[in-house]
Amino acid sequence: MGVRGWVGLAVAMVAGAAVPLEAAEPVIKAGEKVTLTGTLQGGIMAIGGETTGWRLTYRRGEKPAKIEVDMAAIAEARKFDGAEVTVKGRIISKSYVERGPTLILKAATVTPEKEAPAPPAAPGNVKLPGITINIEEGAVDVEGTVCLHAGMLEFVACTKGTKEHESIVAVDARPMHIHTALLLLGAQPGNPAMRRLLEEDGGRWVEYPPRGGPVHVSLVFAGDDGKTIERPIGDFITRAADDIGGAPGAGEEVEDRKFPTNTFLFAGSQLHGDGPGPRRYLADGSGHVISISTFGDEVLCLPGVHGHDNGALIWEINPAGLPDVGAKVTLRLRPRGGSKDRDRSP
Repeated sequence: MGVRGWVGLAVAMVAGAAVPLEAAEPVIKAGEKVTLTGTLQGGIMAIGGETTGWRLTYRRGEKPAKIEVDMAAIAEARKFDGAEVTVKGRIISKSYVERGPTLILKAATVTPEKEAPAPPAAPGNVKLPGITINIEEGAVDVEGTVCLHAGMLEFVACTKGTKEHESIVAVDARPMHIHTALLLLGAQPGNPAMRRLLEEDGGRWVEYPPRGGPVHVSLVFAGDDGKTIERPIGDFITRAADDIGGAPGAGEEVEDRKFPTNTFLFAGSQLHGDGPGPRRYLADGSGHVISISTFGDEVLCLPGVHGHDNGALIWEINPAGLPDVGAKVTLRLRPRGGSKDRDRSP
């Protein structure tokens, strides 16, 4: 080899010696005690349930790596889900049927590097004038006042200054706002009983029965001991004695006098107006919030059509247990079938 060849070889060897070798990545083996830092994740699933349910994503050299973690020895392990943590423990090997031999970090201690992300805050109650959308109860709570203790009933509830002489409760809230609150809880509106002229059918009038999603109605108030009482609205309604042929106790059973339901239809009143400008929500004008008789513009009503002529009125107030006239109460409207709906009387 000539001088040039030897010089070239020497330069190449020196140059080669100056280039560092790639660092070998650390290898984890069964039986070793290790300390690893990374993101811990719970709720992991695998074929045949072959998993501890936990996985740590960490860095091994310059590359990300993952290892299954046994958290059985860690109290309140769920609080570490999603957190940056340092896990100390021993590597074990477990043979799964489907996955085969698998290295698992059996955690002895878990220390958070950063706080786990806070769970989303539960939605708070929503307020409208005279109304609370009660998220915990899954109900619309309407502020009201007891306005009657004796007499025939055409309504459960009306707005103040309208039909207090034939309602149990008078409310301050606008019926349209009650409608809106029920919608926000997922209640399905329908329509009150109505008649419509079908001009294409020779001008024939057609009767439409009321319809709408079911809403359980109850009354909430403070008892004599200050504790909150909730009672179904039917407890304060009874069949009129004249309708069953005599005074109470004249042969009729108590059950015969009970109001048949505590669940009303979300009829949703009606919007009226054909000219320019916004249409009117009819119940805002009439004050008809929850009806027993049929008027055709109420927010909540009974199924079917019920007369409101004097001779057709068959329900009256049952004052037993009802707070005094003028007492502040809450009318609770709970749409049936929601996640918060509990078993209640019909």
